[in-house]
Amino acid sequence: MPSLAVVGAGAVGLSVAWRASRAGWSVTVHDPEPMRGASWVAGGMLAPLTEGWPGQTDALELGLASLALWPEFAARLGCPLMTRGTVVVGVDAADAAELDVLAGWLDGHGREVARLTRRELRAAEPSLAQGFRAALDVPGDWAVDNRALLAALSTGVSVVAEQVHDLGALAADQVVVCAGAASGALVPDLPVRPVKGEILRLRVRPGALPPPARTVRGVVHGRHVYLVPRPGGLVVGATTREVGVDREVTVGGVRDLVADAEAVLPAVAEYGVVSVDAGLRPGTPDDLPLIGRLDDRTVLATGHGRNGLLLAPLTAEAVLAELAGTPRDDVACARPGRFT
Repeated sequence: MPSLAVVGAGAVGLSVAWRASRAGWSVTVHDPEPMRGASWVAGGMLAPLTEGWPGQTDALELGLASLALWPEFAARLGCPLMTRGTVVVGVDAADAAELDVLAGWLDGHGREVARLTRRELRAAEPSLAQGFRAALDVPGDWAVDNRALLAALSTGVSVVAEQVHDLGALAADQVVVCAGAASGALVPDLPVRPVKGEILRLRVRPGALPPPARTVRGVVHGRHVYLVPRPGGLVVGATTREVGVDREVTVGGVRDLVADAEAVLPAVAEYGVVSVDAGLRPGTPDDLPLIGRLDDRTVLATGHGRNGLLLAPLTAEAVLAELAGTPRDDVACARPGRFT
């Protein structure tokens, strides 16, 4: 049986390990803090549409291809999907203009998006604030409980809690680097950088209005915030800060998240705080991941930015194809060679 070392126990690394194990590989996952990286901190959105923007067509197509794999992927793991869609709201005129650009771009790509009147928004999500300048209904964007997903993926997978410093020292036939923002420490000159994100986890206290029934994304005076419902609570995220390797939560980050969340959902002021966390997303210069073979023994699967959860199933399939010597054409835009 061929052996495989996966470096990184986030959503991408564990998905690769899970898929490779099913394909007959003997897999060991290495991570100094298994399941405690960016995937643990994430909100769980599977959002190729509302994460998109004009000019990012490759990212849109990758995201849609991976989203199509999610129903079977989640079913095999026993991890329910939240498929009620996403509502996007804009507070002021500039925010409304941003929503118009997004809606026009999605319309141009044949993707379902509906502009909601204030009355329609009120009927759909009565707990939201009133007076938004614009609102969109995007049924094609879903969500998943990221922590439940990590638990499901890790079942039956051999995970070693250790830091890898030298890929050559790993005793495996093949190696897959899925170390997220830490990947650059393992591969010289790899164009992956850490992008800090802070996030809040809240619970609904007795007497407070319940959270919305679907994910709500808000543009609040130019800042972006998302609210993802969980049983009995809500996830609010996420800041985006280019500050290097810094996982400390800041007062300013929490202040902005609370203010923007309250502008979208006033009832948040009555919720209880469960946790405040910060993680490091792995960013690349063109906001596309690095998926493909680095050399005869090493495959890269990193640099997924904000979309690691979304792209996990497609990345796992692409890595298995690389290991089999049959690279997939539908992830050609993510091949590492584009930077060399």
